[in-house]
Amino acid sequence: MPWTESSSPHFEARHEDSDERGTAAVLELLETTRESLARIFPQVPEEVTVVMHAGTFALCLGAPALPLAWLASRAPARRYLAGWCSGRTLHMLAPAALEQRASAVPDSRDMLMMTPAALYAQLVIAANNRSLPPPLRPRHVRWAWLIWGAAAHFSGQNVFARPAIARRLRDDPAPRFPPQLRDAALLGGTIFDLLEREHGAQAAVTLAFAHPTGSPARALEQAFSGRSLVDSQGVWRAHLARLAAP
Repeated sequence: MPWTESSSPHFEARHEDSDERGTAAVLELLETTRESLARIFPQVPEEVTVVMHAGTFALCLGAPALPLAWLASRAPARRYLAGWCSGRTLHMLAPAALEQRASAVPDSRDMLMMTPAALYAQLVIAANNRSLPPPLRPRHVRWAWLIWGAAAHFSGQNVFARPAIARRLRDDPAPRFPPQLRDAALLGGTIFDLLEREHGAQAAVTLAFAHPTGSPARALEQAFSGRSLVDSQGVWRAHLARLAAP
């Protein structure tokens, strides 16, 4: 089907004719997200292109690395990996396809509909931490929790992750701290949530600037004011349990 183009002050969208109404909502969300993140981070990307795909097959053609991310992630997280970003382009499922992807559990739809905001937040993180640019590269796999987690946290997507986190804790072994690649997309944001609760919003921003030449363990020990990784893991797992509680 032919593409249609829509635009807002800072975004250009390509989509099918039938997605025009949903595209307007996506552009509005992206502009709101940009305005919010501009109050937190020194730099925000300009002139970003958003490509909205009608189904997963088309999305995979536009973002060939995404199926690998699905294979590398645990089942509770795969549903919510509904897009990919690189450079100044966001590839994502169109809003109608996002709704179809949602499960019947509470917050599933809302979490998926925040996909555009989370993808744009990845670009913002990269603009301010050029050592960790999207897309995720093999040499940065051990930092996936930071890239995806910071994006989920600062975009607000992580607010809707409780049911998926509960399923993860119920169905699989206790997660490691920091989360490995299989858990990075779903649980990475909870590290920033915990850090902000304990040390304030600026501490979460500082962690997003962590340089990948060091180790994630060292970055987290510094972020949590010198607390050992073992102790932070215990506090974090208790935080996850609270999040997953009914």
